[in-house]
Amino acid sequence: MSRKKLNKALKTLFASLVMLVIVFPLYWMIITSFKTTDEVLLSTPTFWPKTFNLNAYRNVLTHYPVFRYLLNTLVVTLGIVVIQSLTAILAAYGFSKGDFPGKNIVFLFVLGAMMIPIQVTFIPIYVLISKQGWLNSYIGLILPEAASAYSIFMLRQSFLAVDNSYLEAAEVDGLDRFRMIFQVLVPMCQPTVVTMVILSFINGWNAYFWPKMIITTDKARTISLGIADIRMSFLSMEALNMNQIMAASCIAALPILLLFLLFQRYILTGFSKAAMK
Repeated sequence: MSRKKLNKALKTLFASLVMLVIVFPLYWMIITSFKTTDEVLLSTPTFWPKTFNLNAYRNVLTHYPVFRYLLNTLVVTLGIVVIQSLTAILAAYGFSKGDFPGKNIVFLFVLGAMMIPIQVTFIPIYVLISKQGWLNSYIGLILPEAASAYSIFMLRQSFLAVDNSYLEAAEVDGLDRFRMIFQVLVPMCQPTVVTMVILSFINGWNAYFWPKMIITTDKARTISLGIADIRMSFLSMEALNMNQIMAASCIAALPILLLFLLFQRYILTGFSKAAMK
């Protein structure tokens, strides 16, 4: 019994340390956003604000078009989520339930795409977007993210777990192919589909590299680029406005945190089901 208690205590201690490492940056971001500039510049950091101050939030919302950044980010993210979800669902159905020559070979190419970062392919994509005149536009931000190899992989694994008899019964009932997918297959794999949508939303919301390449004006600037602009407003001397940077980061992170808190049970279930097949 003593050994079991010791093991439990050690596991609890280890889990607490891991949680502290993960949560501390978030905690530091939040408390720094409420500090004054003088307190931020102290040589000895304070782990709790001496006085809670909202000036950083006021300055950010007054001097920078933060709401424009948020609107741009929301439009781009929703566009990515809708298009990426449709392509992922249809492609996953083809790879899991379809029957065509070279299916497995083509799927290997999809898996290979997961290993190639955008930093490798952004030059030809940038040239294509530039020739089409889509720089500084929503479509230029959305179209390169229209398909996700990881989303296709996740949904394929989940669709494989659904017995074909359900689809055969739906076909007997007179459902066409699209209704069969969206009225039978997708609801049966709801946790994985929701997980895929949430991950797509998070990736679109936090995107920085590609927007940095094609956006140069506030017209389509996203919140991640807006935070970088706030950072550069003091000639790269971030310490002078670190509280404003953290305030903008808190505003940007709030939708993601709320989304995760609301749908965390779907995320856990979706990952577990995708890993079963």
